[in-house]
Amino acid sequence: MDWLDKAIDFGIIGILLLMSFASLSISLERFLSYKKIDIKTFKNKKSLEIELTKNLHLIATIGSNAPYIGLLGTVLGIMLTFYNMGLAGFMDTGKIMTGLALALKATAIGLVVAIPSIVFYNLLLRKAKVLMMQWEALNGG
Repeated sequence: MDWLDKAIDFGIIGILLLMSFASLSISLERFLSYKKIDIKTFKNKKSLEIELTKNLHLIATIGSNAPYIGLLGTVLGIMLTFYNMGLAGFMDTGKIMTGLALALKATAIGLVVAIPSIVFYNLLLRKAKVLMMQWEALNGG
């Protein structure tokens, strides 16, 4: 079961860090592309909408799934703590609490990934809607 401890630390938390990097990268790319976009060059609303909403679904997916991946890490960490308690037969309460606290770090990291992702998604979605409304104002609907 020692592998499970490493899988939680490097596997689950590694996945969450990768998700965080992806979310931040996509968000930054979208923010920069929104600054460069010239809505006058688009002939119809659908092509503008496609360009504006490109990859936004990835940010939303990361934001909605990061807490679940963190929770998976927590469940695995608690299982590992109980397994070690069963092997030892008797454990110091300090070791039990330390094991449970370390298990909860995966949920905390999952939330740290999810909250900014959802904020960025909402900000980008709002900016996309504003640009589409500006296009409609220029083109009469």
